[in-house]
Amino acid sequence: MVPKRPQIASDVPFWVAFNRIPGLGSVRYRALLSRFGSLSDAWRATRSELKEAGLTDSVVRGITDGRGAIDPEAEMERLEKAGIRPLTWDDPKYPTLLREIDDAPPLIHVRGEIREADALSVAVVGTRKPTPYGKQVAEELAHQLSANGVCVVSGLARGIDGIAHRAALAAGGRTLAVLACGLDITYPPEHKRLAEEIVERGALISEQPLGTEPRGDFFPRRNRILSGLSLGVLLVEGGKKSGALITGNCALDQGRDVFAVPGSIFSSQSQGTNLKIGKGEAKLVQRVEDILQDLNLTMIPEQLEMQELVPATDTEAEVLRYISKDPVHIDAVCRESGLSAAAVSSVLTMMELKGLVREIGSKSYVRAREVREEYAASGGG
Repeated sequence: MVPKRPQIASDVPFWVAFNRIPGLGSVRYRALLSRFGSLSDAWRATRSELKEAGLTDSVVRGITDGRGAIDPEAEMERLEKAGIRPLTWDDPKYPTLLREIDDAPPLIHVRGEIREADALSVAVVGTRKPTPYGKQVAEELAHQLSANGVCVVSGLARGIDGIAHRAALAAGGRTLAVLACGLDITYPPEHKRLAEEIVERGALISEQPLGTEPRGDFFPRRNRILSGLSLGVLLVEGGKKSGALITGNCALDQGRDVFAVPGSIFSSQSQGTNLKIGKGEAKLVQRVEDILQDLNLTMIPEQLEMQELVPATDTEAEVLRYISKDPVHIDAVCRESGLSAAAVSSVLTMMELKGLVREIGSKSYVRAREVREEYAASGGG
């Protein structure tokens, strides 16, 4: 998880510049920030100072050689001309769910708009060569997710990904596409028109710099962003070694829910998804309600309206401290918080309307999803 720091606008060009240097991941970004306080200072550091940050000789050499050919301000101008916004860890617009994962990309490029409501999202992924059954299932479930106010996340790939994006758009909803190349490149090229439609009703996202061609090892890295942006991942057809299963594994590592559509035991395209279900690593999906209910997404319009109309309170924040992913009985919340049963019951009812907690029976509650850091820390009034 990435700590939220105040955004320094003048530092952004240097985040973009460092993003062009190979071998710099989240760990090394943290090392630079810890040693120098800002990436603008790190950009101007000497070899010995970079070594003091704990960087290897090859990485130090990459920085000192690379910065001679990289102009941070010129990089910003290229992005602006392409209609692309860079979002760093520090930017308040950086997706909250993505910031929570261990290997969150230090910088993402965005073409289009990521909205706060897009956090209510489900990734829909699968094989590039779906069967007629897989096509039908992906279209139906993605359409129904979108019709219920869920943002559909996918990877713009051939097959299930493209079907999911198109179904979300056809339902009048929003969709985010995560690419394994620079945003000035459309891959696959036949999805160029689809990509433009997504920009109008969502966003294209990539951690790769402009001009970066798709490469085999970029796709697994891309998949962690797909799952990181989402509350859960839906697998629709995938072989035992498919990229969809890699996305599912990323979701499991990130503590996200994984869902899978069962398929024929005779179909190679369903071997991976059936295996996930059989091992208990994915929840079997037969209808969209299986996903919506499990993620507490059955009343999105009402939840968003409640979040707007009813501000968070200190009492809500206090009660939320004692609710986790593990079931907690209302009596335990009363004991730990020192609040009356009436007060706790009222607060839990309100937070359930907001989609923050869910009763699982016998007056026991679990968190329905993570909340914004400032909400959990102090309430709102």
